[in-house]
Amino acid sequence: MESLDIAEVVRRTGVPASTLRFYEEKGLIASTGRRGLRRLFGVDVVERLALIALWRAAGFSLDEIALLFAPDRPRFDRQMLDAKADELDRRIRELRVMRDGLRHAAACRAPSHMECPTFRSILGKAVSGALGREGKPVWALASATRRGREARRG
Repeated sequence: MESLDIAEVVRRTGVPASTLRFYEEKGLIASTGRRGLRRLFGVDVVERLALIALWRAAGFSLDEIALLFAPDRPRFDRQMLDAKADELDRRIRELRVMRDGLRHAAACRAPSHMECPTFRSILGKAVSGALGREGKPVWALASATRRGREARRG
């Protein structure tokens, strides 16, 4: 079986070595041995990392991704994938409403946005949490999104 050292995996995938070590610690990937101080991986790790990247982009947590892997190959839990697709549909609807509100605010001819009935309606929905997800108001989404980006960087 062909092996790739950690530097070659980094070169092929763009995934930093620290992330590879973290994924290994979480059980998402496994090294096959060492060459000196460098970890070795099977060539299948490249495909596995692509799946991890795909699932991360879809919004799965690392713990959820771990559930999608059987010991020897990916195991697609169709119910879990369907639930995530539903979650993405909800988020897409929320983002469309926010996008439309921003576009309206940018083009609105009212002397002040606070005088615009459409903007005030959007504002009322934001305050009530109707534009948020999981019962959170829109203003809470910005900090949650920022925290998510910071966690992914780490």
